[in-house]
Amino acid sequence: MSEAERAGASRQDKSARLLAGRYRLGDVLGRGGMGTVWRAEDETLGRTVAVKELRFPGNIDDEEKRRLITRTLREAKAIARIRNNSAVTVFDVVEEDDRPWIVMELVEGKSLAEVIREDGVLEPRRAAEVGLAILDVLRSAHREGILHRDVKPSNVLIAEDGRVVLTDFGIAQVEGDPSITSTGMLVGAPSYISPERARGHKPGPAADLWSLGGLLYAAVEGTPPYDKGSAIATLTAVMTEPLDEPKNAGPLRDVIYGLLTKDPVRRLDDAGARAKLNAVIHAPARREAEAADATKVVPLPMQPESAGSRAGSSAGSSGGEAAEKLRGALRSVRKAAVAAGAATSAAA
Repeated sequence: MSEAERAGASRQDKSARLLAGRYRLGDVLGRGGMGTVWRAEDETLGRTVAVKELRFPGNIDDEEKRRLITRTLREAKAIARIRNNSAVTVFDVVEEDDRPWIVMELVEGKSLAEVIREDGVLEPRRAAEVGLAILDVLRSAHREGILHRDVKPSNVLIAEDGRVVLTDFGIAQVEGDPSITSTGMLVGAPSYISPERARGHKPGPAADLWSLGGLLYAAVEGTPPYDKGSAIATLTAVMTEPLDEPKNAGPLRDVIYGLLTKDPVRRLDDAGARAKLNAVIHAPARREAEAADATKVVPLPMQPESAGSRAGSSAGSSGGEAAEKLRGALRSVRKAAVAAGAATSAAA
């Protein structure tokens, strides 16, 4: 058997694997640095689900493996605590091969990053709708003491029915969780990391709102607000450089600038961002009358008179004088007739 055939057979065997006696693994939906997401069939309940498999990088020690397992379980617990339509639902966590597998609802659709790359940037109104959905799930998470810490376009799914879902709570920070330890590592995409996190300060909910501002910027511009090619240069720009003026933001401009304010105390909060996003979404469409008023009537330039038109005018003028003379003659005839009639009556 050739190497390709062995690889194909291996894939076929793995795709038919039954996990925990009920989840039949199918196609691979996506791969990341620490995990693979599978489409699977829940044979007990007869529904299609997504299964996230934790994958260990090569040559790591047992301590690192324990840390990754703890992180995966923390992700499952964090998602399970959030009650929001824009958060993916966790159905189950099973353990096989000495590692956890997270069973979640399957969201059919594209990531926001794929939408931007394949279909182009979003119109400000649609971007505001996406932003409000993410703001809703962040509010629910923050109320549970959970910071997402990795809000970015690749972690937002746009379902086929238009539903917006925030995914990947793998590096979420959960308040009061004893498994959280300070490792000195800065995790997350540099372009969407807030200035306070870049400086090593303890983040709060405002840090996730900064990331939301970066997501909105990318949604309408097609690129992150800060991207200098390397992590260090990007983080330095996040902390020190002004924002490049967005060209396509339109009514979203104030929301983006408010969320990407470097000082978290002065940054737009949940209520302020919510009000501004709703204003963009519910702004009345321009009425037809307003469109008509905007259409200006431009008078045509006067045309120079031709010889024929001048002759026509003269003829019209002469014809008018002749008609007036005729009317005068008729008036004279009537007067004469009246006078004659009066004389006849007197003679009689």
